Amino acid sequence: MQITCTLSPVFRLARFAFIAMLPFALPVSAAPAGAASAPHYAAVATPDEFGSRTALAVMKRGGNAVDAAIATAFVLAVTYPEAGNLGGGGFMMIYHHGKGHGKGHGKGAFLDYRETAPAAASRNMYLDEKGEVIRDASVIGPRAAGVPGTVAGLWLAHQRYGTRPWRELLQPAITLARDGFTPSTAMANRIQEARGSYTGRTNFDQYFDKVRAGELLRQPELAATLQRIARGGAQEFYHGKTAQLLVAQMQHGGLITAKDLAGYRARWREPLTAEWRGMTLLTAPLPSSGGFALIELLKMHDALGAQFAGLGHNSTQYVHLIAEMEKRVFADRAEYLGDPDFVHVPIEKLIDPAYINKRAAEVRLHEISPVDSVKPGLAEGMHTTHFSILDADGNAVANTYTLNDWYGNGVVVEGAGFLLNNEMDDFSVKPGYANMYGVVGGSANAIEPGKRMLSSMSPTIALRDGHVALVAGSPGGSTIFTSVFQAMLNIYDFHMTPQQAVAAGRFHHQLLPPDRIIYSICCALPAESITGLRALGYKPEQSPWEFGDVQVIDVDESGTVNAGSDPRGRGVPLVEAINRAAPTSRHAPAPPPP
Repeated sequence: MQITCTLSPVFRLARFAFIAMLPFALPVSAAPAGAASAPHYAAVATPDEFGSRTALAVMKRGGNAVDAAIATAFVLAVTYPEAGNLGGGGFMMIYHHGKGHGKGHGKGAFLDYRETAPAAASRNMYLDEKGEVIRDASVIGPRAAGVPGTVAGLWLAHQRYGTRPWRELLQPAITLARDGFTPSTAMANRIQEARGSYTGRTNFDQYFDKVRAGELLRQPELAATLQRIARGGAQEFYHGKTAQLLVAQMQHGGLITAKDLAGYRARWREPLTAEWRGMTLLTAPLPSSGGFALIELLKMHDALGAQFAGLGHNSTQYVHLIAEMEKRVFADRAEYLGDPDFVHVPIEKLIDPAYINKRAAEVRLHEISPVDSVKPGLAEGMHTTHFSILDADGNAVANTYTLNDWYGNGVVVEGAGFLLNNEMDDFSVKPGYANMYGVVGGSANAIEPGKRMLSSMSPTIALRDGHVALVAGSPGGSTIFTSVFQAMLNIYDFHMTPQQAVAAGRFHHQLLPPDRIIYSICCALPAESITGLRALGYKPEQSPWEFGDVQVIDVDESGTVNAGSDPRGRGVPLVEAINRAAPTSRHAPAPPPP
């Protein structure tokens, strides 16, 4: 089997001396002479190098993809504070193939650890006496936080699929928080850019104002929290000292109570599945809109295959047709989608081929559809993070989790050292009112106690003949599923490598404003496409923020494994041969720093 891996431009090996000190860094011992050994390939694509190195080290230690995902998620809570988290929530798509399983014997599972509205939350909680939305009320400060789900979700994943000890999986994060790491320039700059939103309004500066590139960052409160969770698992976070500290922080205007924490439950759900081009897609079900939207876009695209034939990548007509498709997806999203435990969502009808073909037929081929002509079709997070992992036995994890906005609501739980989310903004705080991502929602996504807010997260695994073909996902709020969709087309239609696919220019349209198309800061649309879109009546503009940080693993039909990390972020893709027949040794010497 051949292997290729293209590294992100932000790859900085010098900062990985810490790996040599971790128990996970112990190399797999060489197989005894004459022993049968069959190397297989593990791959990771995560948003920062600490996460990628940790994931690979776990798998070299003998852990599976879920073990690696758990360790990575906790590491990102330390090294990627803008979105890695203990105080947020997310979704994990798992394909568990298992050692020794034959072809087609794997099984998909979807873990929902999305935040929930506190019991004291109410439908109009962010409106003033005139019924108008209070500026920033659902975005900044403790009142914006939903009940966190991350620790419960990672614990539940470990209970079902974990093979390495829980404490061991938290050790890399504990070491990084306790002993410190050196922030990159990108990380330090992002913190400084965010500070203006929180200064004088939260305690963000107290914890992050002195973060500088090249200067060691230690987080002792966070290290102590991670040590408690390592000893006590989810029970400690939701019932122990960490819970007490979180509830104490809520006394400054928040809503989350001890009862809310004690009552939180992560949930296993059935993946949303669809057949596409000879593959089976496993993608996010409700309460994420991402899976439905990705399926609708992929199948609508194929229904319009004759119209796309021969179009150049990101050409004027290519962008226009996809914008027309996206209009209809966002119209359906606003009207029908919400937490399935609270509202009936006709999801099977929305992904029915006949319905998707009907929506495709409504696309105006050479003009912009007016908004009032784009109705719901049935008769009846911007700043997130994602990582993709494939282990040597064919198990895979696509995990997307978030605080919502960069650094969530800007509130750090004092004494515990972690940031809280502002996921309450993902509800429809008022029907017809746009959230921070400009997405308009309806009553199906209104605030209710205990309800999970609608998401766009789209962790996705594609299977070919029962084996993993693709692991993909992205942050980006409402741009998540459009970013994943375009990356998939880049791979399967334009035959790009994963690294080329995630680095390519991309764009986004979401119904309102009807003529606005945003495109990537780092990788703009071609000048001729921008001119052509203006001639059609669009107003293309560079996005005010860089959207998407797509992380992709691709296994082609020959078995070649490739991985790509979006250059818009600071992620690192790694692919490495692992001799799974070799035993591990707890006493092997640690390798020198890379």
